[in-house]
Parts: sequence; structure tokens; C-alpha cells
Amino acid sequence: MRVVFMGSSAASATCLRAIMREEALDVVGVVTQPDRPAGRGKALTPCPCKAFAMEHGVTEIITPENVNDEESLERLRAWRPDVIAVVAFGQFLKKPILDMPRFGCINCHFSLLPKYRGASPVVAALAAGDKMTGVTVMRMGLGMDDGPILKQRYEPIYSDITGGELMDELAIAGGVTLAATLVMLGEGTLPPEVPQHDEDATFARKLKKTDGLIRWTDPVLAIERKIRAYCPWPGCYSFLPERFRRKGNSGRVVVAGAEIVRRMEPGWRDAAPGTVLKVVTSRPKGASQGTGPVVKCGDTALMLTALKPEGGSLMDGASFLRGRPLSPGEDVLLEN
Repeated sequence: MRVVFMGSSAASATCLRAIMREEALDVVGVVTQPDRPAGRGKALTPCPCKAFAMEHGVTEIITPENVNDEESLERLRAWRPDVIAVVAFGQFLKKPILDMPRFGCINCHFSLLPKYRGASPVVAALAAGDKMTGVTVMRMGLGMDDGPILKQRYEPIYSDITGGELMDELAIAGGVTLAATLVMLGEGTLPPEVPQHDEDATFARKLKKTDGLIRWTDPVLAIERKIRAYCPWPGCYSFLPERFRRKGNSGRVVVAGAEIVRRMEPGWRDAAPGTVLKVVTSRPKGASQGTGPVVKCGDTALMLTALKPEGGSLMDGASFLRGRPLSPGEDVLLEN
């Protein structure tokens, strides 16, 4: 089967790898996003999917700003695809592309559709506290993630996993499921398609960096899940008190790890959200908990165990406190 693959992210590259391992699937072309400025020097850099394709000998690669323009359509027709596989590509496909391959356009989405259609399904599932997620391989239509389901695979969400770690796991599951679906599609052995019901759909919008701002008035469970869900991107953050802000520095600090405090001490419940209740700079040998400032949330408290100050490196809670000696009961982590 002649396959054209469209994708851009690291997860796309993982799925492309799974397809390229199947003897029955011949990747005749890859479509990715254009190179973008990246790094301190802002040099033009290929997306992870393009980089993977080039490293593994794919020579037929295009990077259109608009995959639906006539030049791109001509290249796609020249590749004569039997199927177009799409994973986290980042552009909508219009009808001329959807109708081009004889087996259609097949998408791998990182949720159990129709739940969490849209751009950030992995983060949404983790932040919501779901116990289970998965991947869905579906036939693409003109709507957003609303095509009939061909195959699904379920994956558990563990209580200590981050968004990045969950994405890595789902990328592997998605690659295996997508490749198997394409093989079965070519063989004519797929079970009947299952239509989605729009009334059951939920949506996960595209995230912005500012979405990572921690609202300390939220319940501790919601904040802890959000910190894990938004790691590594867009990242959760707060702001240090004014006295720790250098000239030209906003005092922004990224919170990359946190632990729920199981035992509240007397007087803590009356503190305002965002107040530093306690600082833990060391732990007895063999202790399972980390170190860092303990901060009041909307109900109970959270220990911040991994932090990255503006312009600095990621560090554990104790290291962070050595350079920024927060005072219990006095300092407040601000929301702006």
C-alpha cells in the first residue's frame, strides 16, 4: 500500500516510524510543517517529523505553508497514494485531499473520541483527572476529529505521570495502532466503522503559554494535576514576591513538580491562598518526600519540589530556597 504521511510533532515521528516498519506499507512521501526559527540563534529548524524522515532516508518531503494549495495538490497526486495517514499535522485538509486516495485519509488522535476532540487532548485528560485515555484511529471528514472510528486502544493514566510522559506512551500506542489499521485496511479485514455522535463530544482547545498561570484559589488536586499535565509545555508558573525580583526580571517561576501535603498543621487553613506556609530544606535519609516551599491552595496545601526561576535552570525545592529564602507566613506567591 502506497502511504503518504502528514505530521509535524515528535509523536508524529513515532507513528511514522511504526508505519515504516511494516513491509506492507510503502511510505512514498511525507508532508510536514515548514522549518521554523528555534534556539537562541533562531536558526531555521525542521520539525521533529521532518528530521526523522530525513534521517531515515525519506527523500520525498514537502513542507507547504498551505497543504491545500495547487502546488501541494500536484505533488500529492504525483505520489499516487492509496492512503494518507495524518498525525498531529497542524493543518486542516480540504475535500480535494480527503477524496484523493482510494482508501481515504486516516487520522490517529490521542484520545478516546468523541471525548477531547481538538488540539490538546492529552493535557485535557490528565488535567481533568481521568483514569483512562487512549488513541483513536479514524477516517477523516471535513469536521474536527468527527469522522467514523476504525480502531481504538485504551491506556491507563497513572497518578504520577506528566503530560510529556503520557504523550510519549500514547505516541507508541498510536503508532502501533495506526500501522495495524492501515495494514488491515489494505487487506480488507477491518471491522465495520463506528460513527461518532456529536452530542457526546467534548473539546480540548489549543493551549497558550499564559494558560499555565497557577490560580492558588483552586483546589489542591486541580493544581497538582495541572502542574503534571502542563509539563513540559506550556508549563505552570507563578511569581515571586517583589523582593526577589531582579531589575528587568518579572519574578516568574515555573513549577515543574509538586506533592500534595497530606497533613495540615494548626493555623494553616486560615492562611490566604498563595501564602508560603512552611519551607522544607532537607529530608531525613530515605524519606520519600521532596523539599521546597509549602504553599496554601484553595483548600489544603502543596509542596513545590521542582522549580525553574526566570533566567535560571530547573532545580529541586531545597536548592531553589537557598537562593530565595522565602519566609513562612509572610511571603505570597503572586498570580501576576
